[in-house]
Amino acid sequence: MYLGLDIGSSSSKAVLLGENQESLAAQVVNLGTGTKGVRQVLEAVYRQAGIGPEEVRYTVVTGYGRMTYQGADRQITEISCHAKGVFHLSSSARTIVDVGGQDTKVIRLGQDGSVENFVMNDKCAAGTGRFLEVMARVLDCPIASLSQLAQQGEEAVPISNLCTVFAESEVISHLSAGVSQANVAAGAIASIATRITGMAGRVGVEPQVVMTGGGALNGALVEALSKSLGHPVCILDNPQVMGALGAAVFAWESAQKQHN
Repeated sequence: MYLGLDIGSSSSKAVLLGENQESLAAQVVNLGTGTKGVRQVLEAVYRQAGIGPEEVRYTVVTGYGRMTYQGADRQITEISCHAKGVFHLSSSARTIVDVGGQDTKVIRLGQDGSVENFVMNDKCAAGTGRFLEVMARVLDCPIASLSQLAQQGEEAVPISNLCTVFAESEVISHLSAGVSQANVAAGAIASIATRITGMAGRVGVEPQVVMTGGGALNGALVEALSKSLGHPVCILDNPQVMGALGAAVFAWESAQKQHN
């Protein structure tokens, strides 16, 4: 068995692969680095696969908290692991947009799945899951319902500030002026898509575009990004675990090299 572990800022993900790279288990726990999330996601993935940790031949860890985990054979960056995971499922993928809790990444892949270029927004919450959380709080809407609320909007109100703090004040002003929650939600989603499109322009966007991370679960954001990029955005199965999947593939490859 080969384990990939992705320790993010707000969630922990784990994937187990078998001897033929078949997926045996995949789990997500919404607790990140510095919490019980790692222990919980490992317990969950072992339970799903029906195995114990002693049956794992090789482990690769990635993500924001990878340096804090002592039980791995290798530590690999999330850029490389996201590329490996997406390409493992879709060899036609050329652009990856990963919207995580604290950062957003746009990665361009070569025909062999190698990383040709990437850009990361990790200094500002704009365009990240954190931005979505703030907007949901201001709109008094559960984060899981934000997409549905935005899709009910008839006319997206422009949100001109990319900074989360100023965007929050702008949203409050719109609501105070009587703009509907749905139109404000649609505007907030559109502003994220615009931000990501600007990032993508710096690396060059080529189809097929694949979106990963928690943001891929927001249908309104997927639609807005497709429109903003001018390319359809594809969502693969379990988009939240792409980094962990890539780490598991790296674990499988590393074990084969050791064996040979």
